[in-house]
Amino acid sequence: MIGDVARRSGVSARMLRHYESLGLVRPTGRTAAGYREYSGEDIRRIFHIESLRSLGLSLREVGSALDDPGFTPSGLVDDLIRRTRERIARETELLTRLRRIGAAEPAGWEDVLQIVALLQALGAESAAKRQRAALSSVEEVPAPVEALVEAVLSETDPNVAGALRWALARSGDDGLPLLAEGLGSPVAEVRKRAVQSIAEIPGEEATALLRSALTHPDIAVRGWAALALGPRGVADAVPTLVDMVAEEANDADAADALSALAGDPALADRIATGLVERLAPGVVDSSARRRLTQALADIPGTTASRALAELSHDEDHAVALTATYILKLRDVG
Repeated sequence: MIGDVARRSGVSARMLRHYESLGLVRPTGRTAAGYREYSGEDIRRIFHIESLRSLGLSLREVGSALDDPGFTPSGLVDDLIRRTRERIARETELLTRLRRIGAAEPAGWEDVLQIVALLQALGAESAAKRQRAALSSVEEVPAPVEALVEAVLSETDPNVAGALRWALARSGDDGLPLLAEGLGSPVAEVRKRAVQSIAEIPGEEATALLRSALTHPDIAVRGWAALALGPRGVADAVPTLVDMVAEEANDADAADALSALAGDPALADRIATGLVERLAPGVVDSSARRRLTQALADIPGTTASRALAELSHDEDHAVALTATYILKLRDVG
C-alpha cells in the first residue's frame, strides 16, 4: 500500500503519486481491494530516484538516468558541477553584497536602496559612471569600505582609480587590512594599485604598512612605498630611493622624495653619503652617475657640497659639467 511505502521510504504519499503520474514509478500491481502494490524492486527504484534528486537532477533527468540504457552519467555530472559552481558564485556574490550593505548600517529601506544603487554603479561598464559613484560615496552615500577596496584594486581607468583612492583615503584606515592583502596578490597590477592606495591614506597605520612594503619582493611595490614614505619623513626609504635614481625607475620622483627627506638636517648627510657611494667609478654606468649627481643638487650640507666639488673634476665630462653647474647654483643660492 502507498501509505506503507511512504513510511518505509520517507517519501510522502503525495510525492509518490506525483512520481507515478510522471511515469517514474510504476507499482507492480493492485490488490483485490484496489490498493497499489509495490515490489521490492519498486521500492529500490524510489530510493534511486531520491538519491539522484539529492544530486540536483531534475525529475526529467532522473527519468533519463534510470530508463535510458544508453545514458552516460559523466556528461550530466559535469553539467551539474558547472551549474553548482555558477549557483555558488551567485550566492557568494549575494552574500558579499548583503555583508556590504550590513556594514554600512542602513537606517531604513531607502538607505538600503541607495547603497545597492551605489554598489551597482561601482561595477558599471561606463568609466564615467564608476567615477561618479566613487565621488558620490564621499559626498552623498557612504560606500562600504570593502566595496571601495575591491573596486580600486580592479580598476584599470586612471581617472576612476584616482577618484576611488581619494574616496578610500577619506573613509579612514578601515581599508588597510584589505589593501595589505592586495599587496600579496599574484597579479602585479593589483599589488601596484594596493600600494598606491595605501600611499594616499594618512596616519601611522598606513605609514607602518608602507614601511613594511620596503622589503616586498616586488621591486615596483618597494618603489611606490619609498616614494610615499619620503614626504612622511621615514628615513628607511633612503636606500630604495637612491636605487631608484640609479636605476632610472621614477628617478625624478625619487629625487624629489630624497630632497623632502633632506629637509631634516640629521638625514641630509646620510642621503648624500648614499648617493656618493653609488657614484663611485665602476659601480654604475655613466647615465646613472649623471642622475645621481643631479640628485645631489637639492641635498643640503657639507657632505653633498664636498662630493659635488670632487665630481666637478670627474673623468666623465658629463658628470663634471653637471656637478660644476650645480655648484654654481648653490653658490648663487
